[in-house]
Amino acid sequence: MPLSKQLIRVGHSPDPDDAFMFHALANGKIDTGNYRFEHELVDIETLNRRALSADLELTAISIHAYAYVHDRYELCSCGASMGDGYGPMVVMPKACSIDDLRDRIIAIPGEWTSAYLALRLRLGNDFAFVVVPFDQIIPAVRAGEYQGQKVDAGLIIHEGQLTYGDYQLQLVVDLGAWWKTETGLPLPLGGNAIRKDLGRQTIQDVQRFLKQSIRYALNHRMEAIEYARRFGRDLDVVRSDTFIGMYVNDWTLDLGPRGRQAVEKLLHWGYEAGILAEPITPEFVV
Repeated sequence: MPLSKQLIRVGHSPDPDDAFMFHALANGKIDTGNYRFEHELVDIETLNRRALSADLELTAISIHAYAYVHDRYELCSCGASMGDGYGPMVVMPKACSIDDLRDRIIAIPGEWTSAYLALRLRLGNDFAFVVVPFDQIIPAVRAGEYQGQKVDAGLIIHEGQLTYGDYQLQLVVDLGAWWKTETGLPLPLGGNAIRKDLGRQTIQDVQRFLKQSIRYALNHRMEAIEYARRFGRDLDVVRSDTFIGMYVNDWTLDLGPRGRQAVEKLLHWGYEAGILAEPITPEFVV
């Protein structure tokens, strides 16, 4: 009888860049040998929280959230989303100054997202916020409320960074641009994390398949974009290509020394600011 394949459950966000990089794994475009991959599409904050129970072998995760599960997961050296001079944005119907933003109620996509960590670092203190699913933040800002709670501004991630202008919203701050000015580094937003208890061989195998999937997508760009467009809201082919190019690129194939330095710095600044309770030294799959 043939040996059963080892199951690797994969969690990633239902957005175009994740769909693009996982296209080959999700659609049988590469040979995964003795492994069988099952995919779950879940919003990033839900995945962040699920990582506490370590039920997924491979999961997309915010770099901020990794700080809380670093004892159970290692970060892949590939599969990262880096904002190189761009990133999550705060938008409003009418722009205000950064100082004024501290007094506004901001819709955020989750308290464990890297976007929220970066905004806290930028504002320098706590601020009033309401947690809103990422794909409902722009409607909440336009309406001025979410489920009866006042909303003055929104912290947008994913494709909202390209589409907010379509809804007559104004940019207050681009956190990726701010981070690049402050550090000279890309802003590390998300990565993929592998459970430590899988063992070294499986960890390395899974990372290898993930990298093959990313490389396949980059080498078969239009095929992968057509697949990824199923997961994009309000994105045509051109915008899908633009958005994917922002977050699936050379940084995604390999973080490299500067990418790892960026992750370390974000976590270090989070600790220095009192947001993280302990200093975190990230572990990367070699």
